[in-house]
Amino acid sequence: MTAPAAGHRARRARLGSVLAVVVGGALALISSTQTWIDVTLRDGARETLHVAGADALPLLAPLSLAALALGLALTIAGRVTRYVFGVIAVAIGAGLLAGAWRVAAEHPIDAVTSTVAEATGLTGTETVGALVASLVTTPWPYVAIVTALLVAAGGILTLVTARTWSGAGRRYRTAAEPAAGGPASSRPHDAIDSWDDLSRGDDPTR
Repeated sequence: MTAPAAGHRARRARLGSVLAVVVGGALALISSTQTWIDVTLRDGARETLHVAGADALPLLAPLSLAALALGLALTIAGRVTRYVFGVIAVAIGAGLLAGAWRVAAEHPIDAVTSTVAEATGLTGTETVGALVASLVTTPWPYVAIVTALLVAAGGILTLVTARTWSGAGRRYRTAAEPAAGGPASSRPHDAIDSWDDLSRGDDPTR
């Protein structure tokens, strides 16, 4: 495989890893603001209670923000850090997957406890459980499951391909910085090249 072809594949793998983690984190964060569960109470309750994702799964928003930050950090991560970030991304994805799957499949009472307690003034899982007549899950927990898989996939892709990212700053030079003894590159300087320049302390705008 020629060096340009290898470099192109490395760049695609890097971009795929970053996008998977960032997009997954962003969608998970959006889902935290949406209704995950509709709750109907006993004793003639007048209206249905809507439980947001952040209430049904308290770790959803923090893990989503962590995935977003991690994905952005991957764009400038060094060789060792890439593997660390890859492991963390897999862990975040696994955590999101476990939590979202539990809500979607098991309809746990503790997922609606805070919302019911706020509406009725009654607390305790057993007390809330006695008040709840039905729980209906919306599609959003399943969206969160997909986003969790996306984040985990980005982490796995990072672990598998991180070694090919090595030396990206040296491989992808601007026309003003050709390799020693070699011809100047004619490939356009793109956003990832700019991140590489910044990670080396260079000014990408020059």
